[in-house]
Amino acid sequence: NAMIAAYGQNGFGTEALDLYRQMQLEGIKPDKITFINILSGCSHAGLQDAGWHYFISMSKDHGIAPTAEHYGCMIDLLARAGQLEEAEDMINKMPFQPNAMVWRNLLSACKVHCDLERGARVAQHIFELDPKNAARYVLLSNMYAALGRWDDVTKVRKSMKDRGVKKDPGCSFIEVQKRVHEFTVGDTSHPNKVEIYAELQRLNIQMEEAGYVPDTRAVLHDVGEMEKEHMLGYHSERLAIAFGLISTACGTSLCIINNLRVW
Repeated sequence: NAMIAAYGQNGFGTEALDLYRQMQLEGIKPDKITFINILSGCSHAGLQDAGWHYFISMSKDHGIAPTAEHYGCMIDLLARAGQLEEAEDMINKMPFQPNAMVWRNLLSACKVHCDLERGARVAQHIFELDPKNAARYVLLSNMYAALGRWDDVTKVRKSMKDRGVKKDPGCSFIEVQKRVHEFTVGDTSHPNKVEIYAELQRLNIQMEEAGYVPDTRAVLHDVGEMEKEHMLGYHSERLAIAFGLISTACGTSLCIINNLRVW
C-alpha cells in the first residue's frame, strides 16, 4: 500500500497499477487503503478510465464498500479532467455528507477551467462548512479578478472583512549558513536589501535579453500594467532566490520554502 501510494502521489500512476496487479498475483488481498491509493494515483496521473474501473471493481470484485475517501478521490479525478458537472453530480448523489475538502477540490478545478458560475455555487457550500478559511475566499476572489469582475471581487473581500476572516500574507524562507531568512512581496526590511535588489535587477536584464515577457495575467489586482510587472518582479520567492544567489557559492542548491508551496 505504501509503495502504491508513493508511485501515485508522484505521478507514476501506471507503475502504481502495475504494482497492484503484482499484489494480486502474489495472493495479497487489497483493502480499502489500497483502493484509496489506487484512485488517488489515477487522479494524479489523469487515468480516468482506470479510476472508474477500480472504483467499480472494489465493491463488485472485492466486496469493499466505497467510503467518503473513495468518493473524494473519484470527485477529484473528474474535476481534474474538467468533468465538473459529473463531479458536482457525484457530490450531490454520494451516500455521505460532503465535507469542505471535497468542495474545495471542485472549486479549484472550477478556477482552472474558468467555470465561474459553478465556482460561485460551490464556494457557498464551503463558506457554510468552513466560514473562517481565508483561502477559499481568495480563490473565489481570484476567479472574479481573472475575468475583470472587480465589483464582485470587492463583495468577496467585504464578506471576508464582515466575517472577520484574515488572509495570511505570502512569505518565502531560505536557510543560509544555518540561519533562516524570511521575505514578503516587495520586502525592504532585510539588512542586505541593496544587494538583493541589485541582483534582481541584474537577473531581470538577463531574462529580458533572453526574451522573457512577464505574464501579468497572474496579477489579480485592479492596477495598471506597470504596477503588475513590478509586483511580479519583486514577489517573495524572487527575493529569496536573489538573496540565496548572493549569499552562497556558485553551484549551491537553493531550497525556497513558501508558506503555500516549496520551490
